[in-house]
Amino acid sequence: MVKKEMIAMLLAGGQGSRLGVLTANVAKPAVAFGGKYRIIDFPLSNCINSGIDTVGVLTQYRHLRLNTHIGIGIPWDLDRNNGGVTLLPPYEKSSNSDWYTGTANAIFQNLEYIESYNPEYVLILGGDHIYKMDYQVMLDFHKSRKADVTIACMPVPWEEASRFGVVVADDKGNIKEFEEKPEKPSSNLASMGIYIFNWSILREALITLKDQPGCDFGMHVIPYIHNRDHNCYAYEFNGYWKDVGTLGSYWEANMELIDIIPEFNLYEEFWKIYTNNDIITPLYFAQDSKVERCIIGEGSEIHGEVYNSVIGSGVHIGEGTVVKDSIIMRGTSIGKNCKVDKAIIAERVEIGDNVEFGVGEFAKSALNPKVYAFDLATIAENSSIPSDVKIGKNTAIDGKTAPEDYPDGVLAGGQYIIKAGEM
Repeated sequence: MVKKEMIAMLLAGGQGSRLGVLTANVAKPAVAFGGKYRIIDFPLSNCINSGIDTVGVLTQYRHLRLNTHIGIGIPWDLDRNNGGVTLLPPYEKSSNSDWYTGTANAIFQNLEYIESYNPEYVLILGGDHIYKMDYQVMLDFHKSRKADVTIACMPVPWEEASRFGVVVADDKGNIKEFEEKPEKPSSNLASMGIYIFNWSILREALITLKDQPGCDFGMHVIPYIHNRDHNCYAYEFNGYWKDVGTLGSYWEANMELIDIIPEFNLYEEFWKIYTNNDIITPLYFAQDSKVERCIIGEGSEIHGEVYNSVIGSGVHIGEGTVVKDSIIMRGTSIGKNCKVDKAIIAERVEIGDNVEFGVGEFAKSALNPKVYAFDLATIAENSSIPSDVKIGKNTAIDGKTAPEDYPDGVLAGGQYIIKAGEM
């Protein structure tokens, strides 16, 4: 192997349970975003745009879709003989066979992969954020400070700081304190979960902490390194960065794409977002269709009206149907004369005629009030919904449903239908 200056390790094994039924059958980084992309396309595109050509993708939870999407990395120019993209699921070893139990444990289990490139630096990334970032600029900062570890950080509202690892740093970025999800944060500079380590330092920490249950970067590795007086620096990032970890933030991030001047531009030539997109048939808009402020993917057919929505590729919207403020993912078919208001409908869902989404008043979710709390109707992939039913707010559906699943033709606000064996 040719020695690499820096390789990236992309953590893409998470379930993303706060996305509810959207991740019942698929890993969070493989969830569709912005019509034709998947969430993992953003860190992968950042890598190749930053000149990083060696990326290990650590998968675990329901990784088939992710594996198929990434393949050998052709869309991202990561199909290399030396380097490129490598999928790294947990595998059976002779001594002990383990799932990845924490972010750092996942890296520890792949020491052999990293050592085969003998890099000077290792970049650790999450697979579930929407942003554009030049990691080379962060590496230049890391070198200029003679740092052992550099943590990408950004200011967050004070009331949200307790959700993150936060750092207290001086005006040169030197980290004085690191607190993981503190109840009373002493700083609002939040870790983005993006780290550059000197490989020798990281390797020593991972080997020392190998028996730590659920070994994690924020909880264990960063404090371990910091407590040994290594040079730890905060690299402040001020661009767009969105953690799409909840249904509300996922919906918001999609809706922000269709602003007249979007805060996050998917289509900049100098920083392209690449994806594996196999649908190349043209769009079809029927004569009476109406579309305003939308993203519509290739191969979709629009016979009805669509407003302020993100529509994936290969979607069919029937005559007389009105879609507003919604996300409809690829391959979904919606029948005639439906009303879809503030819904997230995943891939390959079949919806009959005269179906209404978003009816009635706010109602607390009976399934999980923390997850289904944003007035959205959320439908899992490969589900089906019969004709002539009404679906309320904060609802969830997973599976092939029949008219008898809807008392009096209604799924009331806060209720759910989860077919046995499908969660």
